[in-house]
Amino acid sequence: MDNTSQVDNSEPSFQDAVVFKFTNFVCESYNQSWFVFHNYRLKAVSRNKVLLNMNATILHPANNISVHGRIFKKANGYKPWLFDIYFDVCQYLRKRNQPFINIVYGLFKDFSNLNHSCPYVGPQIIKDFYLRPELLRLPFPTGDYLVAIQWYFDKKPLADTNVSFTFVEDLMNSN
Repeated sequence: MDNTSQVDNSEPSFQDAVVFKFTNFVCESYNQSWFVFHNYRLKAVSRNKVLLNMNATILHPANNISVHGRIFKKANGYKPWLFDIYFDVCQYLRKRNQPFINIVYGLFKDFSNLNHSCPYVGPQIIKDFYLRPELLRLPFPTGDYLVAIQWYFDKKPLADTNVSFTFVEDLMNSN
């Protein structure tokens, strides 16, 4: 039996026709005595892969954390698009009962130490996080998007993290 001339008969996958990558990342703390961003950056490692890294510290134990998350789609500026959600982070981490948040959380949980229940204190790290279209599980039209996340501790605004990404589905060139 000759194994030297194996042919790959696999079909091109959906992921071969998708560009799903970060384009910008901006963070701001409103109370540096509670929450400090040490660094946040994107690093391009290939044409279609950009790594997101963030290092921040929560200086006091936090048990009452809420998030207001919104997705905007670029069309003559960023316009609200489909998702605008406010939720209790501590409750979510106990019950995981928000389907949309499950998808977003599933994208980055393997790259962070944010995967435990409250209280949160100390270093909060996201390292070498990149977008994987196979985990998206939502139909997204081609375009540029902004995910705006406002973080609240004890119902007071504490920080913003704004992440922009591009999603291009080019099924015509998938072979």
